[in-house]
Amino acid sequence: MLDILASVVDVATNGVVLGSLGGLTDAVEHATGWFGLVLIAIYSFLISFLLPLPSEVVLLAPLDLGVGKLGRISLIILLSGLGKAAGSVFAFHIGQEAKQSGPVIRALRGSKIDIVEWSERKTVGLAQKWGYLGLAGALCVPGFPDTISIYAFSILETDYVKFALASFAGSVGRLVLVTLVGAGVLSL
Repeated sequence: MLDILASVVDVATNGVVLGSLGGLTDAVEHATGWFGLVLIAIYSFLISFLLPLPSEVVLLAPLDLGVGKLGRISLIILLSGLGKAAGSVFAFHIGQEAKQSGPVIRALRGSKIDIVEWSERKTVGLAQKWGYLGLAGALCVPGFPDTISIYAFSILETDYVKFALASFAGSVGRLVLVTLVGAGVLSL
């Protein structure tokens, strides 16, 4: 199992270094069997803090689990949500460390475009108005990379459990929304 995880992380790292992330996305899109669920969880973990890839890709996995279509989609959504919640807690920890790091904040504030000021202005308003519901809502937006919302909120918020629950809820909400739109139940 550790060899498999190492291979997935290696593929992800090489994809980032080489500028091509198609290999990891293709692996998820073609994942089969119960191992496919593990791959989906790992992919979801990685996209929450490292890879700016769409989370909706997990819905394309042609898993044959013998549990019917609704069971398959439910398992994919559950495992993806759990993977993303775990990854977001990792990102949350990184964000907590970064906000304690004076040199990091000073360097960001000293750049041509004050990234810290801009992100604080945008996300503080959302976080103050909606708190963790704002994070869950931001993560429900289809096609938008999760890493941006997760890191922005990780610097502003302080509760690991609420952060993980909001990440899980937002991730599940997005996949349910995409599934319902894809099935024609909702039209946007």
